Amino acid sequence: MPADPQRSVTDEPSRESGASAVEVRRSPRRRRTVSAYREGDRTVVLIPARMSEAEERRWVGVMLDKLAAQERRGVLGDRELTERALRLSEQYLGGRPRPASVRWVTNQNTRWGSCTPSEGSIRLSHRLQGMPEYVVDYVLLHELAHLLVPGHGPRFWRLLEAYPRTERARGYLEGVVAAHPPHLPAVRGE
Repeated sequence: MPADPQRSVTDEPSRESGASAVEVRRSPRRRRTVSAYREGDRTVVLIPARMSEAEERRWVGVMLDKLAAQERRGVLGDRELTERALRLSEQYLGGRPRPASVRWVTNQNTRWGSCTPSEGSIRLSHRLQGMPEYVVDYVLLHELAHLLVPGHGPRFWRLLEAYPRTERARGYLEGVVAAHPPHLPAVRGE
């Protein structure tokens, strides 16, 4: 039994996910529900405190399978990402920005997205994959707005006011950065 009976951690790899550890948190306030989420490279499973070890093992397996299935469904390909950007452009920006291409990239570790207005191309960091849809939508809208307005001035932010989850998405991304700051190369002379 772990030192804290409310929490246990296993370093066994979790089925189909990329998570390397599973942390089980028991709660005396939780009666029947079980839930799980990813926290960095760890999966956290929340269960009722009264649950037996056998029930815990069964529910951990069930929740890992559910998370893996959600993650498989949640990753859009470049074609779907482009279609989504066009729908968002139409819905929130009057269809004015028309990106020529929208794609995932793996070389953006210090920003969530970027665009090249002269080419009409938008690139989203692969780190967004698996984040809530409203967060991906916000980053897409942010980059779509840059196809119309290059900087981050008042005119740019007015464009994003139409999206009702802008502040929530920005808060989510700020929380991710605070919990897992990007690794930045050292500046010469430091």
